[in-house]
Amino acid sequence: MLKKILSISGRPGLYKLVSYGKNMILVEAFADGKRFPVHARERVMSLGDISIFTTADDISLSQVFESIGKKYENKPIDAKTIATPDQMHEFMAGVLENWDAERVHNSDIKKIIAWYNILVGAGITDFTAKEEDEKEAEAESPAEENKD
Repeated sequence: MLKKILSISGRPGLYKLVSYGKNMILVEAFADGKRFPVHARERVMSLGDISIFTTADDISLSQVFESIGKKYENKPIDAKTIATPDQMHEFMAGVLENWDAERVHNSDIKKIIAWYNILVGAGITDFTAKEEDEKEAEAESPAEENKD
């Protein structure tokens, strides 16, 4: 599910991947539904590719969102109640017990909360990666050729 949801550097909010072009992709903003092209020179990150540092192995963002959804019953979080660094650390400890407080910055926690609220506001509450999404992503990626 999160593979087709994008964050674009320099642009607020989240975007849904609509289609691919030669040197660009077409995205739709969750905030207002407007569609526009994003060119190859812009820095785009799929939420499905993001992970959070923990004291053990890194955890995918989808697992973090699942944990937040369980704790907050898939309802939006009032970000104003999580404003200070201590409140952010308490929030992260409540949803991910072994998160790495030294490598996960307060700005990362703010993004996690904001992205979670955007997704829940758009009606997306199932953050688990489904087999169909994985198969579809594999089918969309260009085949690699072996050169001998």
